Amino acid sequence: MEEALLVEELLHEDHGKDYTGDGSVDLKGRPILKHQTGNWKACFFILGTECCERLAYYGIAKNLVSYLTKNLHEGNVSAARNVTTWQGTCYLTPLIGAILADSYWGKYWTIASFATVYFIGMAVLTVSASLPGQSSPSQTLAFFLGLYLIALGAGGIKPCVSSFGADQFDDTDPVERPKKGSFFNWFYFSINTGSLISGTILVYIQDNYGWGLGFGIPTLFMALAIGSFFIGSGIYRFQKPGGSPIIRVCQVIVAAFRKWRVQLPADESFLYEVPGKNSAIEGSRKLDHTNELRFLDKAAVMTPYDAKSNASDIPSPWRLCTITQVEELKILARMFPIWATSIVFSAVYSQNSSMFLEQGMVLDKRIGSFTIPPASLSTFDVISVLIWVPVYDKILVPFARRFSNKERGFTELQRMGIGLFLSILAMVSAALVEIKRLEIAQELNLTHEKVEVPLSILWQIPQYALVGAGEVFTFIGQVEFFYDQSPDAMRSLCTAFALVTGSLGSYLSSLILTLVSYFTTLGGEPGWIPDNLNEGHLDRFFWLIAGLSLINLVVYVWCALRYKYKKAA
Repeated sequence: MEEALLVEELLHEDHGKDYTGDGSVDLKGRPILKHQTGNWKACFFILGTECCERLAYYGIAKNLVSYLTKNLHEGNVSAARNVTTWQGTCYLTPLIGAILADSYWGKYWTIASFATVYFIGMAVLTVSASLPGQSSPSQTLAFFLGLYLIALGAGGIKPCVSSFGADQFDDTDPVERPKKGSFFNWFYFSINTGSLISGTILVYIQDNYGWGLGFGIPTLFMALAIGSFFIGSGIYRFQKPGGSPIIRVCQVIVAAFRKWRVQLPADESFLYEVPGKNSAIEGSRKLDHTNELRFLDKAAVMTPYDAKSNASDIPSPWRLCTITQVEELKILARMFPIWATSIVFSAVYSQNSSMFLEQGMVLDKRIGSFTIPPASLSTFDVISVLIWVPVYDKILVPFARRFSNKERGFTELQRMGIGLFLSILAMVSAALVEIKRLEIAQELNLTHEKVEVPLSILWQIPQYALVGAGEVFTFIGQVEFFYDQSPDAMRSLCTAFALVTGSLGSYLSSLILTLVSYFTTLGGEPGWIPDNLNEGHLDRFFWLIAGLSLINLVVYVWCALRYKYKKAA
């Protein structure tokens, strides 16, 4: 009899290996077979979706400052501020999508819903840009309405697509788990493939064949992105939403303050946790207790009142929280300094579509008989990414693995630090180019003329290439870090937090531009960034960003050395 039970148990265990072990299910909520779903075959559709969506986004973003200055007749500072503010909004709305995905809808339906809003915004933008004649207030209003519908639509796509793709690899499978790191690399590769097409073909079409066609093509690709996403529905792996992460965080804080006079037990095993392998949070594994932020542990202390009032009921989470729930909040607190020190890098990145572009407008854009659109120089950022992703994935990681004995070669924190250093070099390069440009303008008495300076725009290539290399290290490392270190039921939200650094970086750039414009124009001076850049000192602005980046790197290293990685039970 015992032998029969043992055989049955072994058969059941062996059969269980055919299914995912991370709690993923199919679209109808049923357990899901590994060999039929997920992995790279599902990611093919997700990467295709991301490539098309990014082509649509960058088809608008890369040349937006040109449209605002040439068609809507805005000044340099106003156009740059509008671009960075819009980009910042695109990276802020992911908080909305992430909360909906983690709490209620799941990643799949969040992506599907917000992609529809995104497409409507693209269509409105295209129609407004296609109207003949001078821009009217109503046309301008429609244009900005389309822009901000796109920003709202991006809020459901950005935080969910990367984490939804990573969900296609089983965390509990030692064969599939290392593929997550590779996925994030190729995910970013797909982003920049779309960006490359936008920065070359679409920018050229916009400058030479009109904005209606130039915006219409990205709109078509957004439709293709939606189609690609739905085609893969039958082979995706889905993680069930675990309830509102914001509410769970609030519950821990409220429960801890309610028990602020309660003594913590000497033995952590007396802290409250549900029995069994699974946590009380849907779609989340249990987390090991840590000794940091001990005050929050009071939320998991079961008092005699809790035991008496909840003898036959589930304890109220506003009075008593599980260790896993407490550890979720501790993880967020530990990640905060790393998150905050990523903002300055995003401010550097935002220069690609603002001040780098305006600098390019006053450089010599002619190569023989061909005129290079300034926005096309961002192609070298993309080319740099497309070169560095396979180099990192296929050469640097295996090489570093020999010395570090880590699955991914570098830790995510090491990877991000390298990118922060490269961003400093990018701003130094931009400042040196501007110094040379101003010297030539002065030598040729062009200081008071709003004209191009005979210095080739190709001198901007190093600054774009260095930003691209920094992206491969910092942005990809950041997404990987927030996905891996986040609690299972908070992955969309934590990915959104990573994206919010892009938003705050853009807003920081807008703030710095505003302050620089204000303080440097006092007393009737032209300022660092006048409409005629030959009268200004854009180099000082670049040096300012480089200095802030250096200070930020020092703070980042200090925080990274003290960071403690998550441990799942």
